[in-house]
Amino acid sequence: MKTNQNSRRDFLATSLIAGAALAGCSNKNPFTTEEIPDVKASGEMVKLLSVDGEIIEVDKAFLKPVPTLPAVMNTEAREGITGKKFVMVIDLSRCKSVKKCQTACNHMHHIHPGQNWIKVYPIQEAEHTAPYWQPTTCMHCDEPPCVKVCPVDATFKRKDGIVLIDSDRCIGCRFCMAACPYSTRVFNWEQPLLEKEIAEKPYSCETSVPQKKGTVGKCDFCPDMVRQGNLPHCVSACPNGVFMFGDILEDTVTNGAETFRFSELIRDKAGYRLMEDLGTKPSVYYLPPVNRNFPFENKEDAADPKKG
Repeated sequence: MKTNQNSRRDFLATSLIAGAALAGCSNKNPFTTEEIPDVKASGEMVKLLSVDGEIIEVDKAFLKPVPTLPAVMNTEAREGITGKKFVMVIDLSRCKSVKKCQTACNHMHHIHPGQNWIKVYPIQEAEHTAPYWQPTTCMHCDEPPCVKVCPVDATFKRKDGIVLIDSDRCIGCRFCMAACPYSTRVFNWEQPLLEKEIAEKPYSCETSVPQKKGTVGKCDFCPDMVRQGNLPHCVSACPNGVFMFGDILEDTVTNGAETFRFSELIRDKAGYRLMEDLGTKPSVYYLPPVNRNFPFENKEDAADPKKG
């Protein structure tokens, strides 16, 4: 089935190129009233399949670029990767609030300035306890309340455990934001500031790009990277190995430099999940901030006289 889908995509893309090429041979675009600028022939001929199914030769100079199609079809993206159950472990003893994870996530997902899908909170449990930094992502719950309240199936859970948002379906009701106990979702109140090349890309719920005004966005575990066998951007960007990502079925997680057996790591380091009593069953685990690699320093407080 996957082969047929790919073949159909290739055929459609080729047909579009051929159509654009034929349009380039006239002085008007057949799909609009737009005048096609004069183009000088390059002399380099290429063979294409025309919309009538015939092999034609067209000068390369008359070809128009066709938008890159998503790596996978939407139905495949919603289904997920067979035989996988993804999990993330965040080691609080290693976090220094460098926020490289946040920067990488924002850059790769073209998130609107002022919004973050990864939030790094200063946490202090009580007056006399030691503060620490806590990176917070979408928890990709096994029992996600956000999925249950979405009226249009825009928020969905895949068989590999990843919870995604299909912005083509999202109507901006924000029920999912109200249902999420972790406050990890953001709403695009304004049109995202996107480069033309990014804005014109066909939307993919695996890349979450391009974001759209009036829709909800969140951490997506970078399934496009995972499908290629790579780590999510936050994991590879962190210089201190705070984030570890892997497959719970294989009982393995890695930060790129180190690889651990997931079950042993959680058992030996007293791993836990946030708000366990809610029954959401998050796929993100935390290791407590003991034997920390760095002292706690809040530079934002130090820069603000009112907090000093």
